[in-house]
Formats: sequence, C-alpha cells, structure tokens
Amino acid sequence: MPPLILPSAEPFFIPGGPTACILVHGFTGSPKEMRGLGEQLGADGHTVLGLRLPGHATQSDDLQRVRWRDWIASVEDSWHLLQGQLEPYPAGRRSVFVVGLSLGGVIALVFASHTPVSGVVAISTPYTLPSDMWKWPSAYILRFLRPQVEKGPADWHDASAAQDHVAYPRYPRTAAFEIRELLAVMRSRLARVTSPVLVVHSKEDTVVSPENAQRLFDELTTSDKHILWVADSGHVVVREPPRGLVFKAVSEFVARLAM
Repeated sequence: MPPLILPSAEPFFIPGGPTACILVHGFTGSPKEMRGLGEQLGADGHTVLGLRLPGHATQSDDLQRVRWRDWIASVEDSWHLLQGQLEPYPAGRRSVFVVGLSLGGVIALVFASHTPVSGVVAISTPYTLPSDMWKWPSAYILRFLRPQVEKGPADWHDASAAQDHVAYPRYPRTAAFEIRELLAVMRSRLARVTSPVLVVHSKEDTVVSPENAQRLFDELTTSDKHILWVADSGHVVVREPPRGLVFKAVSEFVARLAM
C-alpha cells in the first residue's frame, strides 16, 4: 500500500528545551510550509511540533469528512503531547506557543481563547472568509451540484517556493462552510485571548487581503499585541522572500515571552 501522506508533507518534531512551539499550517496546505520556521526555532533551542491538520496532505476528498472542531482538537492533542515532553523541566520554565499560518492562525487564536498559551503568532490570518470561497446563494447551490471547488489564483513572489509547495489544488465545498463557522467562533472569542499576540501579514497578500490583519488586530483586547507588515510577499509569507524577517520576528517574540 502506498503512503497515505503526500511526500515531504509529513508532520515533524524537533526536540529542544523547555520552550515549545506548535506550528499549524494553512487550509489545503501541509506541515512543509512551516518547516523552515520550525527549523529556525529548533536552531534557537526550542522544542517544535509541526502538526498535520486532519484532512490535509493526503487527498482533498478527505476534507469532506472533517469538521472545524477536529482542527482545534489536533492542536489540543499537540498541547498535551508537549506537556509530557516538557515534564522533565521545572514547571516555572515551561512555555508553549502556538504559531499558525492562515487557517492555522484562526485555529491558534481559538485555541488560545480557552487555553493559557504563552503566546500566539497569527500569520496571514483571515478575519472573514475570502469572497471567492463564499458567494451566496451560489455557494449553497454548488455545495450539492459541484462538491469540489478549484482554488483561486496564487500570489507567489518566489517561483521556486511555488514549484515545490505541497497543497491541494481544489477543496470540497463543505470545507468552506466549516471555515465560515470557525471564523465566526474566532471573532466571538477574540476578547477572550489574554495571551500576547503577534500578527504578521503581507501588504501584497491577494488571498487574504491586508484589511483582515488590521481588523483582527483592532479587535484583540490583549494588552500585549503587535503587528508586523511585510512586503514583496504573497500569502504564504513563511516561504516567501521576507521569510528571514518573519523568522526573526517570531524568534524574538518567543524569546521575550519564554519563562
């Protein structure tokens, strides 16, 4: 039987010190898009877990059976796994951060609304559903007539990164409904996020427009929140030309808050 997970799209774990980072990839993507950031955080001495969201990095039909609560549960699983990994360290030295890209940022913020994480990094994170994923009433009709939807045009600035990017070219229409519900949950819980938050977004993102980042930032009520704008980048900023700047900002955010 051939492997179920697409080549190079496997989840990854980097053992390190008492500060741990859960990395959550984006919708239709895979852990591969977070690996570069994970390797940088690992080089900084941190424990890193790059999870694979349910329904991802296998075949797009698998998303048909996944609900948004399954995505939140995968982060909760990672949280508990890391608690065991960090157990040898004194409780006062342990820190766990959640770093998410796009849908991963939404998941990270929802998780942080009910779990005391040390910090959240929300990268290229939507506040509302992109218009090409949800058009009423056509979306309701197409849910039954055309179950698989082609993704819109990509906005890569780094052609080499685009060539080896692992992501589904299409997704089940029902998955858009799950994201729509999850975004509503996120918006209702932003005020409950008390952990520090770093928002990162490209000014040239055409998949999730920059207005999303500003609305997200404005509605966060935590007293420790920062926003980093980058240029010369499309949506997947962690694999684009300014990724070094992004990696540095995330590393500094984690270092500042680590216990």
